[in-house]
Amino acid sequence: MSLEESLTRVVNRYGELEKTLASPDAPSSGDFARVSKEFSDLTPIVASITKLRQAQAEMIDLAGLIVDAGSDADMRALAEEEFKALKEKIPEMEDRVKVLLLPKDKADEKNAILEVRAGTGGDEAALFAANLFRMYQRFAEVNRWKFEIISYNDTGIGGCKEAVVSVSGKGVFARLKYESGVHRVQRVPATESGGRIHTSAATVAVMPEAEEVDIKIEDKDLRIDVFRASGPGGQSVNTTDSAVRVTHLPTGIVVSQQDEKSQHKNKAKAMKVLRARLYEHERQALDAERAAARKSQVGSGDRSERIRTYNFPQGRVTDHRINLTLHKLDRIMDGDLDELVDVLTSEDQARRLTEVE
Repeated sequence: MSLEESLTRVVNRYGELEKTLASPDAPSSGDFARVSKEFSDLTPIVASITKLRQAQAEMIDLAGLIVDAGSDADMRALAEEEFKALKEKIPEMEDRVKVLLLPKDKADEKNAILEVRAGTGGDEAALFAANLFRMYQRFAEVNRWKFEIISYNDTGIGGCKEAVVSVSGKGVFARLKYESGVHRVQRVPATESGGRIHTSAATVAVMPEAEEVDIKIEDKDLRIDVFRASGPGGQSVNTTDSAVRVTHLPTGIVVSQQDEKSQHKNKAKAMKVLRARLYEHERQALDAERAAARKSQVGSGDRSERIRTYNFPQGRVTDHRINLTLHKLDRIMDGDLDELVDVLTSEDQARRLTEVE
């Protein structure tokens, strides 16, 4: 199907939906919600198509004016200038429309479960994992997302062994999904007296938060164990068997939760994380099928893949998937991730365009 045919199809569908919504015989509440959402999703696409077609029509009119021997010389010169400007602008407009026509990742509008874990490097890796946790917390604040800690296992000296959080808000997964992978840090640890640069790492996993309607979990597929929570001592030690370990038998996925004093609350949190992991498990299986003939680095979500290096002595951050280096490490560590995310998103869109063309 040509681009023009695709555009006509979208515009026609938009017109049908508009008539349906304006009809006295409005669809039932469930159908109305579905039609309204499709109409809303198509609105920005149709707006871009309208602008593109207006520019194309204007270009045809200008071409006619340029070749008209009877037109005024000054008018013809002005028309040539505008024609040249539109000729340069239209390909960009076409690319924008193509991007809008790309199939949407159904998970993009979902909330996310974000997991950060210390990797190789001992205490320094745990300190870096805590830095990453803070970076995502600040990024969430900037975007006015809700950042809810599900579990946080600290080292007692400011480091983080493992953290799991729920991030909710508009377009959360779309903006966070490229963060999955191995993050490497190069810096002089505070405990290093010789001033030598050490390299350590932390892993990040970002999964769309699944609703019960997305993932059906059978009770027979679960093994739930309860045990006594371990704590640092003092008043926070939990003296009841309230900690919960949930094992999904078909996949072997295990989720443990002990932050709450209530067994019921710990189980609810564990199930939330389990649903997200199972949903991501299914998504990755589908992606693997679709990507059998190609390998994509942007957005692959491979947690064993080194995606980014944070070099503190040189104040730079390099994303290895897109060969982008930014010399603003302090700002990035304070949650200024927009430039990185925007470029990763654009690269992913460009790759997907080449696959459909």
